[in-house]
Order: sequence, then C-alpha cells, then structure tokens
Amino acid sequence: MYSHIVDFHVHTDNSYDGNHSATFICEQAEFNNLRAVAFTDHCEVDRCINDYAHERAVFQTFFEIAKVKSAFRGRFLVLNGIELGQPTFAPEIAERILGSQKFDVVLGSIHNLRDGFDPYYGDSFTEAGTHTFLKEYFYEIIQMCEWGNFDVLAHLTYPLRYFFAKSGITVNLNDYKQEIDEILRLCAKKDKALEINTAGLRQKLHKLQPETDVVKRFRELGGKFISVGSDAHYASDLGKNIPDAFKSALDAGFDSITLFQNRTPVQMSITEEI
Repeated sequence: MYSHIVDFHVHTDNSYDGNHSATFICEQAEFNNLRAVAFTDHCEVDRCINDYAHERAVFQTFFEIAKVKSAFRGRFLVLNGIELGQPTFAPEIAERILGSQKFDVVLGSIHNLRDGFDPYYGDSFTEAGTHTFLKEYFYEIIQMCEWGNFDVLAHLTYPLRYFFAKSGITVNLNDYKQEIDEILRLCAKKDKALEINTAGLRQKLHKLQPETDVVKRFRELGGKFISVGSDAHYASDLGKNIPDAFKSALDAGFDSITLFQNRTPVQMSITEEI
C-alpha cells in the first residue's frame, strides 16, 4: 500500500456530468483516508461564448469549495481547481475566467474540436475517422500548450476511451509520435505537469491515460512534474486506481508527484509503506 492517496482531478455536481456535492465527496475522501483532493469542475470555454450560465457555474463551484475547505480544514487538504476545456477557442474568455478567482490548480484539456464534436457523444467510429480526428485533436493540444496558461495537461489520450468503447478501435500512438513529442516537449519547456489519468482503467479501454511509455518519454524530453487524477464524476470513484498511477510514474523514472497550491508546484515523494 502507498502511504498516501491523493486525487487531483475530481468533479462535483457543478460539472454538467457530475453527480455528487463537494461536501459528500469530502466525506467520502475522509472515510477513504485521502490526503488531498483537488476539485476541478468543467468549464468548457467554447460553451461560454454563447452561454453565460456555463461560466456562472464556475462561481458556484468556488463558493462550495470555500465552504468545504473551511469545514474540513486540518483533516485533509482541499484544493480549488478547474478543468478548462478548449481555452484557445476563446482565449479572452479563458483569461477572464482565470482572473475571476484564485485557483490552486488549472487543468488544461481538449474534449471537442472547433466544429463542436466530442467523441464522448459519438455512436460509432471508423479507422479513417479516428485518424482525422486525432490529427486535429493533437494539433489543438499543441496550440493550448503554446498558449500555456494552465498547470496540468489532463488526459492526453482522452478520445481513445470512446474509439475503443464504441467501435473497438485500438489506436497506435506511434502514428502520432511527432505530435505527441511536440506536446510533451512544450509541457517540459513550460514546466507543465503531465497528468496520469486513471479513468480509462474503469472503462472498456482498461488503460491509464496516457500509458507509461508516454510518461517515460515525457521524462526523456525534460518533463519534471507529474499529476494524478481519477477524473471521478461519482464519489464512489474518488481515488480509484491512484496506486496504478503512482506505479506508472515510478516505472517511468519519477520519484514524486506534484500538487499545486496557488498555482505553485509542490513535490510529494511517492513512498510505499513496508
């Protein structure tokens, strides 16, 4: 057993696909002896262009996290985060949101392309269609990394969950080595953390996202910071498979993971109890 379990990618019911309150999740975290939780509710920046209600949910999350920070102070660490989706689709809105409050950690992610298509909502896929999508998807992540106003690159291989679950398509990431290397190089250069996301282990994909070989490549290209997250949308998934993420980080040559407070990285040793 690892001596501490943390989870830096957690959604409350203020996310459009979340299911439980921050208070209930904190109760679950304490019951399961977690050491730290970062609440990172969705803010899909492209949705904010025509829907202020989506942006307003960010303020509701901030209010609720402030309450649980106070209620659970001294019991475990509660961090105020956000998962900022598609920030480069409307960077002025992204910057406004980031300036609206004090975040501990900002996850940067891409869920859909500029035409609005998110593979989560797809019914089926073809080999050719997945290739076209991934080329554009990785291009958008490169653009986001060049923009750079985030702390952690979330679930780098996000679309693979749905390509496999809905059409049984297995993607060979070697076909996108140039794009992925550029992403990892930019993250390393800009001191961004790479997230090891465990949600894929609980889905049909049965894989970490990204897998250990990508994490190892990040280290080879100069990456210093690793984050871990369950991507929980239910309290029951809080902290799930985090030990697998720790092992992946260790196997890739990292001896610590990173949490962010006031958007400043703090290293935590990955240790095991005897």
